[in-house]
Amino acid sequence: MDPDTPADDAAVAPGNPSPRRGETAASEEAADDLLTLRARLPGLTAGALMLLTVGLWTFWGFMEMYYEGWGQPGLTPLAYLIPGVIFLLLTLAAQRWPRAGGVALVVVGGLFTLWWWGMQAARSGLSLRSILSMFPVSGLVVITGVLFMLEGRRRRALRRASWTPAGGWIRRNMRYLTAVGVFVTVGLGCSAWYAPILLSRVDDGYRGAAIVEGNGVTLVWAPDGPGWSRGLQDSLGSLSWNEIACYGMPPVGFGEKPGTEDRFATGEEMERFGMFRYLSADGTTLCEEPQDIWRMPTTEEIVRSLVHHGGSAGCVPGEVPGRVDCSLRPDKETPLWAPDWSPIYLWAADEHDSDEAYYVSYNGWIGHQPKDWGNPRHGHRFVREPQPGDEEAIRTYGASSLPRDPR
Repeated sequence: MDPDTPADDAAVAPGNPSPRRGETAASEEAADDLLTLRARLPGLTAGALMLLTVGLWTFWGFMEMYYEGWGQPGLTPLAYLIPGVIFLLLTLAAQRWPRAGGVALVVVGGLFTLWWWGMQAARSGLSLRSILSMFPVSGLVVITGVLFMLEGRRRRALRRASWTPAGGWIRRNMRYLTAVGVFVTVGLGCSAWYAPILLSRVDDGYRGAAIVEGNGVTLVWAPDGPGWSRGLQDSLGSLSWNEIACYGMPPVGFGEKPGTEDRFATGEEMERFGMFRYLSADGTTLCEEPQDIWRMPTTEEIVRSLVHHGGSAGCVPGEVPGRVDCSLRPDKETPLWAPDWSPIYLWAADEHDSDEAYYVSYNGWIGHQPKDWGNPRHGHRFVREPQPGDEEAIRTYGASSLPRDPR
């Protein structure tokens, strides 16, 4: 029926339905077409993909908050939850305003993809594996945004057909409740898994030099100071492996080193110029001249010194890189770690290759990163061999006993 035809003229023909009834029937037919599974598929797919994205980022955020951020000062640990919260808000916005939300997802996903690819290219070069590994949380977000824009067109057509959703408040808002439910459920699940570990974590508050009897190795570990980095709380900042290795190159100290502009330090240069050479005997001061008392621990020494509830975790190196073999689950505990400091990895003296060096995590994992990779999660702690009289002056932690304090 011509919508411009007056109602009185249309009613002249006998048996002709009224314009209101005819328009209503056409609207109902159009709405029925828009409510088929085929028409709803883009929106349903977009919603499912965003729930998956929210779940993945929430899982990552909570697990990293407990693994990396727990114990750090203030609200710092909550920063790990920001990506999950952002994608939850994007999901809610896209469900409420699918066209605008879809555009936002395309922009966010595109920018994040470009940023990630740029960072990977700068660090180690782009590869098919690195591209595909982040596709579910980068490129897939762009596709999801396009699907939401298609869903926006469908809902706009439904409004033109004067269609209104049926059901109670819960049914009408189920898409929002589901998204929030995914965030809360995943967060509670991660918290329940980590709670026993965090509640049983040992911290005796001691940050001085310590003799740690590990699995087949006994070393003196440096006290709080230049020889043991605090990460975020460290006055020296977050030192990279390369900065530690180049410290003694002329001019002694931190800063630019002539001749190293286009390369990283080598393992030999770490031994020859390493910052540990300038650490005082008590481990609290950097001297002007080499003292040659302390050194960087090797990968194997860190692994064999990993701790569980104040004693040795009984670890030995496994596949490198990869998880180490331990009799007990190692944790971020004293005497080897400071639970309230940000470092969760310790740099090792060993090189992986000319560009990367090894590190060991508190939970028993050997990895490698670029030598100039300086961030609050990567720390250092220098060591030396025990000397006669040390046990009378330095707190000793036995392999399977409580610490023995000489005082």
